Amino acid sequence: MQRTLILLKPDCVQKKLVGQVISRFESANYSIIACKLVQLHEDLLNEHYAHVAHLPFFSEIAEFMSSCPVLAIVLEGEKVIQGVRDLIGPTDSMVAPKGTIRGDLGTDRMKNVVHASDSPESALAEINRFFEADQIVV
Repeated sequence: MQRTLILLKPDCVQKKLVGQVISRFESANYSIIACKLVQLHEDLLNEHYAHVAHLPFFSEIAEFMSSCPVLAIVLEGEKVIQGVRDLIGPTDSMVAPKGTIRGDLGTDRMKNVVHASDSPESALAEINRFFEADQIVV
C-alpha cells in the first residue's frame, strides 16, 4: 500500500468542488486516512514550494495558495501515487484531457484544483510536512 498527499487548492474550495474531487478518489478505491483544513502561511509555502521559490512566479503561487484554506488529505491505496496522477491529469488544465479532474474542473496551470505528490519520496516528505503521525488513521 502506498500513501500520497493531496491538497485541494483554493479554487477547489471556493468553487465548492471538494465533494466531487473526493468522490473521484473514493470511486478509485483510495482511502482517506487523514484530512484537515489548513491555512497556508509563509513558512509552509516556502518549504512546500522550495523547488520554485527562486522563480519569478513564486509570489503569484504563494498569493493564490494562501488566498483561502486548502484541504490537505492523505490517501492510501494500491499504487495510489500514479493512480492519483492519472486521475488528476497534467498540471495545465487547458491541456488536461476531459475525464480528468483538472480537465473537467480546472481553469489554467495554477488554478488546477489539486496538488498531488509525484513520487514516493515527495509523498513521504509532503505528508510529514502537513501531518503529525498521530493525525493519520492506520
